Amino acid sequence: MKSSALFVFILACSTFLNTTTTFGQKLDQKQLEAAAGKYATRSFTLLKELLSIPNDAFYPEDIEKNVQWCEKEFSKRGFATTRIETKTVPLLLAERKHPKAKKTVLIYLQIDGQPVDSTRWFQETPYTPTLKKPGKSVGWEALPWDSIVDYQDDWRVFARSASDAKGPVAMFLTALDATGELRIDPNYNVKVIMDFEEELGSPQLPKAVTENADLLKADMLIIFDGPRHISNRPTLTFGARGIATLQLTTYGPVVPQHSGHFGNYAPNPALRLSKLLASMKDDDGRVTIPGFYDGISITPETEKILKSVPDNEELINYRLQIAEADKVGSYYQAAIQYPSLNIRGMQSGWIDEKVRTIVPSWARAEIDVRLVLESDPNRLIGLIKDHIVDQGYYLLDRVPTKGERLKYPKIVTMTHEVSYQSFRTDFNSEVGLWLTRALNNAFGEEPIRIRMSGGSIPISPFVTTLNIPAVTVPTVNRDNNQHSPNENLRLGNYREGIKTMIAILAEPL
Repeated sequence: MKSSALFVFILACSTFLNTTTTFGQKLDQKQLEAAAGKYATRSFTLLKELLSIPNDAFYPEDIEKNVQWCEKEFSKRGFATTRIETKTVPLLLAERKHPKAKKTVLIYLQIDGQPVDSTRWFQETPYTPTLKKPGKSVGWEALPWDSIVDYQDDWRVFARSASDAKGPVAMFLTALDATGELRIDPNYNVKVIMDFEEELGSPQLPKAVTENADLLKADMLIIFDGPRHISNRPTLTFGARGIATLQLTTYGPVVPQHSGHFGNYAPNPALRLSKLLASMKDDDGRVTIPGFYDGISITPETEKILKSVPDNEELINYRLQIAEADKVGSYYQAAIQYPSLNIRGMQSGWIDEKVRTIVPSWARAEIDVRLVLESDPNRLIGLIKDHIVDQGYYLLDRVPTKGERLKYPKIVTMTHEVSYQSFRTDFNSEVGLWLTRALNNAFGEEPIRIRMSGGSIPISPFVTTLNIPAVTVPTVNRDNNQHSPNENLRLGNYREGIKTMIAILAEPL
């Protein structure tokens, strides 16, 4: 059947089953939109089923259910699957070869999700996908799931991992269904690597990639993860910061003490920790530890790339409800080119309904350090250690002994882990130009191309070990509450994500 006949079939929303598009043939924007709309509606059962499987990586028995689900679904679509065993839970590789293919594309999908606090979700459970529409005045109004067949773009599905990152998994499987029934074959081999511990920092990934380099061999890597630009326009991201994590604990009395009896006598570890953390950054949010930003410079060429991203910082601040931003960079894109030092959580004593009048026995801070290529993570951690010692603390990597508590007035326990380094890929690389063509064909405009995202994804082992370039194709809405209660996926983004992935599968390489 000729492409003109196919076009008529699609516009008429009739069956695609008898379509005989040729090897590598592309669809135009209208054809892609029609296909994405049809297959999105057909896939909502798949999406709901996937989101209903608990996927906190702290519970391996739940992860096993996700592994089995992925094995089943990829096998249905003609992929051979292989478990890559690790000392915790496996990675899963799915592979499908295509006739005459000269290139191999490796696709990264994340299956696990952040832990949940069910008490802060406005629905039965985070693993019961719930359809909602914007409320008449504020908030969200729940709808019967069956209403999804007549969805509007601004309706959303609320569930853990709806956006980060099971939504993109469902999009990809749906795009495979669409191209399969349309008989549009990629002119490249497809390998899909599925990670079930991404939210734990993918601790087994570097070793697994090294030991299975031949199995994972490819010419380029695509990551289907993350939110589009805040404008919600088609986006490509060519890098991401890496991440290291630290835990700091300060100490007071060996057990909590009555604040009336010992409030002016026993040192308060919460106060000491607060002062220690405050010594690391100034009021503008810049790290004051000497050398922390060494090696980072924004050249005129880089400045041009960064300023080509159409950020509306007034809108960003409005959505965050902040009066002004930190001054690490003079604008948003510049800020995320630097390593960060972020306090991601603190704890000491008790608060709210459990508050009590005590001097706490300890205080703890959890810190993440976002990494950039120009910074050695071990060097940054060394600088933080040196700074803590300079503040008069005796530094340990374990709980202090009684003798140490009696000898040293100020003690800090510090533990740390480097999860993975950052990566960056050139805009004009083969994978960059190919994906740009695909998105241009799908949406009739150049995608927003971002040099590096602020978030982190565990891709550097692939880039460094396999020596392949990587690009992220984000699809979900930016206001999705990922990592937080009431995570959601906008259904207009779900459909356009399917459209994006169909376009990529149909784009000759």
